[in-house]
Amino acid sequence: MSGTPVSFAHHPPHGHPANTGPSTQGSDKPSTASHPPATKPDPTDTAPHPQLHGPDGKTGGPLVDDNAAAQGGHLKSKVKAGLRQFPDFPSKGVLFEDIMPLFASHSLHTTLLEALELQIAEAFHTKIGEKSGIDVIVGLESRGFLFGPALALRLGAGFVPVRKEGKLPGECETVRFRKEYGEDVFQMQRDAFERGQRVVIVDDIIATGGTAAAAGQLVRKLGGDLLGFVFMMELDFLKGREKLDAPAYTLLSGQEESSAEGGGGTLEDKLPLGRTKESAGEASKPVTDAGGSAADGRP
Repeated sequence: MSGTPVSFAHHPPHGHPANTGPSTQGSDKPSTASHPPATKPDPTDTAPHPQLHGPDGKTGGPLVDDNAAAQGGHLKSKVKAGLRQFPDFPSKGVLFEDIMPLFASHSLHTTLLEALELQIAEAFHTKIGEKSGIDVIVGLESRGFLFGPALALRLGAGFVPVRKEGKLPGECETVRFRKEYGEDVFQMQRDAFERGQRVVIVDDIIATGGTAAAAGQLVRKLGGDLLGFVFMMELDFLKGREKLDAPAYTLLSGQEESSAEGGGGTLEDKLPLGRTKESAGEASKPVTDAGGSAADGRP
């Protein structure tokens, strides 16, 4: 065998435009340099892989994560571990769960937003890292203001606050509702968003559901398309979501009724997040609510 290397200039491979002779190998296939006839498909043109491409066949979209549930569970565990509990605050018999450490730490704040974004992606079929089909995030006074704007930025949405009466300038829409301590009033500016825009309401907790239900009424009165509610925590046994007329999704669950009633002490002794003297019995009242705030004096 000659030690001289074969030159493609003298012996171009089969399929090369310069090679007009017949193939000497039965297994020869056209190279990618050869353009197939218009009547035949391009062998390099394959269907998009469903896990590497978006529905339009383009790359760069988020991968389909088979471990999304595990990822969500990990994020939720980190959020829960970042909370602090204070007994007998703001009044005796209240177990207050402090969410402020989640915002004092850059890492925990990022984790919270990632967990909420993943929750919304699963609930409303949005894509992580892309502008969603959600137009407006509505946050309830006052803890919904802590994470609502940042979450809206991640979703490519606007942010609109729901405030108590007299806090917003201009023409406002108003909804009155009852709480365990009496009547309260929520307002939104009438030009806060356009009719037909897609809205998600967020708050820190759903307890008996009255404040969230009132916010939902405001959104509908302004002509918004209410997709649902997203909360950081839920007191499941108070059944607050039964008052809501749209789907509700939560990151964490509060204490169950059985655990609140057992182990010594009363139900009131073990209510988390500063909700004062709520009970399963109060939750069944038509429009009673201690959600949104335990009392006007709550920090």
